[in-house]
Amino acid sequence: MPVLHSAIHKIDKKPDGTPAVLHIGRSEQVESQARDDLMSQFNESYNPTSGKGWGFFHPESGAHPLRGWLSTYLAGGSDFLTFSVVAVEHLTRLMEESNLTVGGHALFCHYRQGLTDYLIIALVQETEALTMTEELDLIRVRRLDVDHLRLAARINLSEWASNATSKQYVSYLKGKNGKRASEYFRDFIGVQEGVDGAGETRTLLKAFIDFVESEDLPEESARERTKTLIDYASSQTKLGEPMNLEELSELIDEERPKAFYDHIRNKDYGLSPEIPADKRVLNQFRRFTGRTDGLSISFESHLLGSKVEFDQEGGTLTLSGLPTKLTDQLKRAAKDAAA
Repeated sequence: MPVLHSAIHKIDKKPDGTPAVLHIGRSEQVESQARDDLMSQFNESYNPTSGKGWGFFHPESGAHPLRGWLSTYLAGGSDFLTFSVVAVEHLTRLMEESNLTVGGHALFCHYRQGLTDYLIIALVQETEALTMTEELDLIRVRRLDVDHLRLAARINLSEWASNATSKQYVSYLKGKNGKRASEYFRDFIGVQEGVDGAGETRTLLKAFIDFVESEDLPEESARERTKTLIDYASSQTKLGEPMNLEELSELIDEERPKAFYDHIRNKDYGLSPEIPADKRVLNQFRRFTGRTDGLSISFESHLLGSKVEFDQEGGTLTLSGLPTKLTDQLKRAAKDAAA
């Protein structure tokens, strides 16, 4: 993961209402193992974070100028440090206008992973840690807390340049630790939501359930395919990459690599060719399945205790919220039996 350019500035913002003080880094971060380790640790923390938003830039305007500054830098009209300084000055102004008390170190990094260029922008807090001196004395030190990110975004520069219709080349953390802070940071980036990662993941899982049921697969085969889907989704999440539906289809059924992909297209689930996996939705997806003497039961684990009640002593299941189609069939059967 070569780091092409990086810069760090600091915004001091205290809760007593005094104006924010911006400390500008006088140069880019020099090439070092510490710099590269910081970026690796950042990605290890950022990639698997659940609840991210995925979107694309607003049109360039006075309200959303970052896109223009970034375009100028990428076209060679300014150097990276100049771009980061102009951007962090704008970030500081927005912070003051929003009357927020969250300062921190503003991290800007342009790096390459494989053939893809990315830009990271994040506001990273400091935290205390303990370390040992050579004399084996404990001392307190301050460190950048990339393990607990709150305000961060990553721009896929290559996709932005090559795919004008993409609506998911920017990912950003949503505001689970403060909606106002998240919204002002999203305004700073100038991003609008384009893809609902959680909704898309739920739709994909629904399509997968429908596919498995339509194939009438043996229980063991269904479990193997479920594991394949979860493993692939989890690995893409760790890499910070979306799931490619054609690639997923090939993994699910090597003998018929297009079967699942064709099922998605033919049933018109409305899924994009690539969708970001939502970790929280994936964690909920685990199925209990069983078949015996003409009876087939399958349900997602999160329904246990709500729509599905299990009596462990009696070995019985109580189902609620049955599909309308099924209840209609049962009513007709009961009516016919009574006639």
